[in-house]
Amino acid sequence: MTIKTKYSYQRDDQWLLSRLDFLWSKYFVDIPQKNRLFIRFGRFAKFRLGSIRLSKKNRATHITITGMFKDLTIPQEVIDQTIGHELVHYAHGFSSVHPRLHRYPHAGGVVRKEMKERGMEHLYQAYRNWMKSYRKLLMKRYA
Repeated sequence: MTIKTKYSYQRDDQWLLSRLDFLWSKYFVDIPQKNRLFIRFGRFAKFRLGSIRLSKKNRATHITITGMFKDLTIPQEVIDQTIGHELVHYAHGFSSVHPRLHRYPHAGGVVRKEMKERGMEHLYQAYRNWMKSYRKLLMKRYA
């Protein structure tokens, strides 16, 4: 027998926005939001977990997170790491109106270094641990 309550826990675009707001206020408070920023779930993707782009039409930044992360079995820290990763790109001037700090978005491990400096190393470790089991699942499923 299942009990239905008035409140249900689900991961939707509004939930993603709350995670973005939390991460920004905790780790990126020094980065001004110079343009509009949107976040949403995209299609289910096994390999591209997140992406960021700047709209040429309205100069707004759009972050898209894989629809796979709607699954409640995916640890929240993995999703937070993915959002944080995209926010580092935003802060470094990739797909944002901020000045570009590096020639390439992942040059010399700058994303991981930036996340570590901002106190997000625990999210990266959670992501790495999850990725090990995720790779094993993919190998088993598609071998």
